[in-house]
This record gives sequence, C-alpha cells and structure tokens, in this order.
Amino acid sequence: MANLVERVAGQVKARFLAESSGHDWHHINRVWRLTRQIAAEEGANQQIAELGALLHDIADWKFHGGDDSVGPRQAALLLDREGAPASLIEPVVDIVATISFKGAGVATGMQTLEGKCVQDADRLDAIGAIGIARCFAYGGHAGRLMHDPDVPPVMHQTAEAYKASKGPSLNHFYEKLFLLKERMNTPSGRALAEARHQVMTDFVEQFLAEWGEP
Repeated sequence: MANLVERVAGQVKARFLAESSGHDWHHINRVWRLTRQIAAEEGANQQIAELGALLHDIADWKFHGGDDSVGPRQAALLLDREGAPASLIEPVVDIVATISFKGAGVATGMQTLEGKCVQDADRLDAIGAIGIARCFAYGGHAGRLMHDPDVPPVMHQTAEAYKASKGPSLNHFYEKLFLLKERMNTPSGRALAEARHQVMTDFVEQFLAEWGEP
C-alpha cells in the first residue's frame, strides 16, 4: 500500500501526458504538488489528499457531455484495481465528486479537510499566470472566442446553466477565476491565492486596454 500513490500517479501520467486543453498531466502534477504542500501545512491525511489530487480530473464532466458521475466511477474502479481498501476509496471518490466549480451562485463546499486541500490546490492552478494560459488553452480547444465586448459575463446560478455556457474566454475571469481567491478553504490556500489573483487582474486590465476598451 505504501506505493499506491506512485502507482496511481504512473497511470494518470500515462493517460494525460498528451492532453492539450489545459487539463493535462502537468496540471494534475502541479495540483498534486500544491496539495502535498497545503495538506502538510493544514495537518490533513496525506495519502487521501494526494490520491484525490491525482484523480480529481480522471474524467472531467467537460469532456463527458456534462456527466459529472463518470469521474467518481472511474476513480473508484482504478483504486479498486490497485487494491485500495474501501476506507480509502470512499473519501477519495467524494473529493472527485465534489471538487468542481459549478457556477458563481452554486455552493461547492468540501466536507473533509483533505477535500478542502485538493480543491484549493486545483483552484490555485486555475488562477495566476498558469491559470490565464489554461483559460485560453481550453477556450481554443472548445472553439470559444477570446473576447466579445457584446457578450457580457453571466453569473450562473445553477450548475446546468454553467455547464451550458459557451461564452468567450475572457468572460471566464469574471464568471469564475476572479471569484476563487475568496473561495479558498484553507489559510494556506488563501495566502497562496493573493499574488496569483493580482497577476490575473493586471492581465485583464492590460488585455482590455490593448483591445481598446476602458
């Protein structure tokens, strides 16, 4: 069991190394590293937190027709094949099932400290310089415009509305990314989010200036 985390990491790396939408192995690996850091600082169970980080994007709903049940099922199957006990599978699957942002008006609170650490790590990789790059990488992958001044941001009040959104990539900053700093779960996550949030606000200000908007 001591090597379970490394075995899972190897499987996830092989599966996602060539993914090009910003949800690749390098994203997962950054979330894994951040999770280790936050979990150590917050006193969380490292094994549960690390497995949650490695499997959090195993089958993201964005790539499965909006079905957010695929990820938890695949995570459970992978862990079961690796011989993980039910006492470990259950909390990890719960992290996978509840980690995703589902709209500005939708609560997505984590019940466990381990889940809070993973969610903070995932959200940290969605903001800052890397977050900016991932936003536009996914936008291009999904066929979205970079920006359209005639399409205002929408603060989605349901998960269904958020999943159905096809707005330009720049709107995503207002609809999600700018909100994440205040939605960090842990003191460690909040501290790490400050500088990354500022990078985004500076970028959007410059982007709009170059676009020709006030």
